[in-house]
Amino acid sequence: MKAIEQQLRQFVSENFLFGEDASRLSNQDSFLEGGIIDSTGVLELVTFVEENYPIRVEDRELTPENLDTIDNLVRFIETKLSELANQA
Repeated sequence: MKAIEQQLRQFVSENFLFGEDASRLSNQDSFLEGGIIDSTGVLELVTFVEENYPIRVEDRELTPENLDTIDNLVRFIETKLSELANQA
């Protein structure tokens, strides 16, 4: 989990915080409510996830419960990876 969390935090920091102190972003901070990511940013985030993990984010999965915080993203990615492993 830590590796996924670190990759996501680094991506969000480099692409959306623009030099702001990333350590101030907690794992529970909402990207949308905090103005960190807008609708275009969500698409960038999904692209990053799909390029870095062997998963596909379905349209029905584009929800805040899956994508709006670092914790939600980690949980979502781990669930998708687990499902993938169970199919193999």
